Amino acid sequence: MAAALSLFRFDVGRYPSTVEGLQALMLDPGAENRAGPYLSGGLPVDFWGKAFQYRAVGANAFEIWSLGADGEEGGTG
Repeated sequence: MAAALSLFRFDVGRYPSTVEGLQALMLDPGAENRAGPYLSGGLPVDFWGKAFQYRAVGANAFEIWSLGADGEEGGTG
């Protein structure tokens, strides 16, 4: 996903916003110069079959994480 996000940034000039999320790699959020989709086969899921979480951090960074087995922020497992 990091490579796909880098391609999005190369085309658009920024990473997807937190609101746009990882979906921006598959579906056009209306970003100028976007040439995606940037992933084939859809968005990957974590080990438990759940969606990865994404957050833009400033203009030049991002975070991707899993909520783990229980699917809860700050949960266990």
